[in-house]
Amino acid sequence: MVRFVLRRVGSALVVMLLASMLVFIGIRAIPGDPVTVLLGESEASADPAAVAAIRHEYLLDRPLYVQYGRWLWLAMQGNLGEDRRNLPVRETLVSRIPLTLELATLSLVIAMLIGIPAGMIAALRRGKATDYAVTGTALLGLSVPHFWLGLLLITWFAVDLNWLPAIGYVSFREDPIANLQHMILPCAMLGFGFAAVLARQMRSSMLTALSSDYVRTARAKGLSERSVVGRHAVRNSLITVTTVIGLYFGSLISGAVVTETIFGIPGFGRLSIDALNSRDYMMVQGLVLFIAAFYVTVNLLVDIVYALLDPRVRVAGVQT
Repeated sequence: MVRFVLRRVGSALVVMLLASMLVFIGIRAIPGDPVTVLLGESEASADPAAVAAIRHEYLLDRPLYVQYGRWLWLAMQGNLGEDRRNLPVRETLVSRIPLTLELATLSLVIAMLIGIPAGMIAALRRGKATDYAVTGTALLGLSVPHFWLGLLLITWFAVDLNWLPAIGYVSFREDPIANLQHMILPCAMLGFGFAAVLARQMRSSMLTALSSDYVRTARAKGLSERSVVGRHAVRNSLITVTTVIGLYFGSLISGAVVTETIFGIPGFGRLSIDALNSRDYMMVQGLVLFIAAFYVTVNLLVDIVYALLDPRVRVAGVQT
């Protein structure tokens, strides 16, 4: 197991290095001059000395590989530079992490609590009314746009019933109850959509597992149906579902732009929109690098969970 984890960590570091190169090159491929953005067009054209000073300070007058090497070295030390307000990018990202992580985690919990049991029930009741109800509801959940569902939830629970706040965010440390009240609607908006994906994936994986030879052998040996389903079918079905969960969790960190905009949550989604609109190159660069690192970390954890769920994955990973 240790060799397997070490190999995966090494692969993750290589991927992270390549991702940092793409981030660095991609930011510099954006049209426009970063010095003009920092100073403003009028000041940049009126003060050539200030332009030259900033180019020298940020190594913009040096070759690209020199700029990348300095940026990578500083990033490895946790220094992602300063944004347009002369505030450290790292501090801004750190302040937004709890918000987005809470949104992603609660949404994932809702999706797992709904989607996995629903998929299991649909597989065990294949061809019956329960199966049709689950698959039909899942198809409906996949078809409904997130923004429309969010507006619908706000209309029902915030405007008509006045049970929950429509927008805003309250820190958990400041008021745990108010925090959960503000997070219920956005988490439900994201969680319901992914619950449909999990239900369909779990149903498909369970049907494959239930028709496998090892399940037929377990039943032939006289094991109870609960043992056959719980110890054999469900465990092997979760291998495929784990991949979907990992990818979804990573996408939530970077892709909850619509949700955070609708519900006024100042997380990574809002931060990315604001940084792009203001052409804050250092903030965009740091944000994309952090998201890439998060994706790599999530995939590494998924690989480890694979190995725990199925020893064959661990053995194959060590041999290759």
